[in-house]
Amino acid sequence: MSITKESELVGMKQVSKVVGLTLKYMRAHAKVGMSTKELDEFGGELLKSFGAKSAPHATYGFPGYTCVSLNGEAAHGIPSKKKYLKEGDLVNIDVSAELNGFWSDNGGSFVLGKDLYLHQPLVAASKQILHKAIAHIKGGVKIADIGHLIEKEAKRLGYRVIKNLAGHGIGRSLHEKPDNILNYRVIGNRERFKKNTTVAIETFISTRSTLAVELEDGWTLVGNKGGYIAQHEHTILITDQAPVILTASNGI
Repeated sequence: MSITKESELVGMKQVSKVVGLTLKYMRAHAKVGMSTKELDEFGGELLKSFGAKSAPHATYGFPGYTCVSLNGEAAHGIPSKKKYLKEGDLVNIDVSAELNGFWSDNGGSFVLGKDLYLHQPLVAASKQILHKAIAHIKGGVKIADIGHLIEKEAKRLGYRVIKNLAGHGIGRSLHEKPDNILNYRVIGNRERFKKNTTVAIETFISTRSTLAVELEDGWTLVGNKGGYIAQHEHTILITDQAPVILTASNGI
């Protein structure tokens, strides 16, 4: 959305702090032996305590308050009483919500407990690339150039990117224009980031796959060639200098 007055910025800061803290507290709450449904319900109670509504639950009828994806799942993992967190799991939590008419989105991957399966380098790469991409965003920068930076950094570190998942505008709804903030350069896309707008920037860094495909449950996404995928996401305010990371409360 385009921020045109102080009250809009205040609204975006408030909801962004809420989703950031919810993600932070969910990460800290995750324990070996806990079901993903239990973790999700903890997140749902947090959002409720803040006076916020789960965005995927309210907007799309998603069967959970947050998305909790494990190991080979790329995104949109459905919380389940039958899925239990295990030592060394690659866990991704994505939290988005609405508060007082404003929407914000953030997410992050992490290794639960000991890094038994050596997922940490992938997690670190995703986080590092996200921060590098954000540092290069300001009004007037081409969206395609940020996509090129993300893919170039992923390749330099020995990884790939998922090409059909993207960051997006956000503010008065969960998904707004621009909806094409991809992790690679789209030749011919001349669209530029605009000053005083809010967008969700996210990385999808992969060990093998380049596309996300949907499972029969209609929600869960996995890589087309298997392997593992790490995602990190911040909602930011674009300026003519360094962006303001609105979801900095998540500690990522």
